[in-house]
Amino acid sequence: MTIEKTIEIQGIEPVILFGPYDSLLKKIRAEFSDIQITARGTQIILRGGTEEVALLERIFNEMILLAAKHGEVLDNDLDALINLGLSQSQPSKLTHYGDGDVIVATQDYTVRAKTDGQRRMVAEAKKNDIMFAIGPAGTGKTYTAVAIAVAAWKSKSVKRIVLARPAVEAGESLGFLPGDLAQKIDPYLRPLYDALQDMLTAEKLKLLTEQRVIEIVPLAYMRGRTMNNSFIILDEAQNASNKQMKMCLTRLGINSKAIITGDVTQIDLPKEFDSGLTNSPKILKDIKGISFVYLDKTDVVRHKLVRDIITAYEIYEQQ
Repeated sequence: MTIEKTIEIQGIEPVILFGPYDSLLKKIRAEFSDIQITARGTQIILRGGTEEVALLERIFNEMILLAAKHGEVLDNDLDALINLGLSQSQPSKLTHYGDGDVIVATQDYTVRAKTDGQRRMVAEAKKNDIMFAIGPAGTGKTYTAVAIAVAAWKSKSVKRIVLARPAVEAGESLGFLPGDLAQKIDPYLRPLYDALQDMLTAEKLKLLTEQRVIEIVPLAYMRGRTMNNSFIILDEAQNASNKQMKMCLTRLGINSKAIITGDVTQIDLPKEFDSGLTNSPKILKDIKGISFVYLDKTDVVRHKLVRDIITAYEIYEQQ
């Protein structure tokens, strides 16, 4: 059955909703090629099958809500809306996407929790001093964790942020690489820098790093330290051994918090080592103040193909 729906967009500049040179509108048309989409003045007219039109109407309504509330619709926002809308398992996740919590806001950039999984991360991080976020690639685990830490620092809840990653591929060869510590480990920690650069200006990030307000270090360099008034993030924790995981968690000092992120399907440890991330839920599940958030493919906010890739690998591994 073919139906027609008209959506009013009064009070919002079309360029905000459709993107520069209609880039967002073109993406929608490519994704929903079976639906005729006509943008005319302050109206969007949809014509096509009942279910497809209803879904696209919800997506446009969420985009309008984002534009009205935040003054922008980002390319990643649209990708997330399309992914959530096309998800067959939990289509209701799309509702009130635009009401997602603002995690941290700067003059030029706003980071919002875009999925139910990311909202759970924000909620659990507020309630617990240690929170594990476990899920596949593309679900925004690292980005959300960094945003939560930056928000805690901006509100003066903590005095510094410590971000760590296991440099599994480097092994003991770090010492043989040219340059100082920062140059040796930069390739392994670059994703953390990238996330921070979205939330802080380059000048501010450089200054805070020089003042050691923000530290980005390999996991091995945390041994023997006590982190007071700090927000610790251990990223790619699936590549931390049991001993390394214990060492990291026991660095927590007075008035400190920690978020541990990882993907148990991407373990790069040698076979003789167990992943500390896979064992943590069994070891720590009964400790008050530690929580576990599990994200899945419905939380993917990268390219829509990432969700399909995760599904394909799940099927392959089950077979």
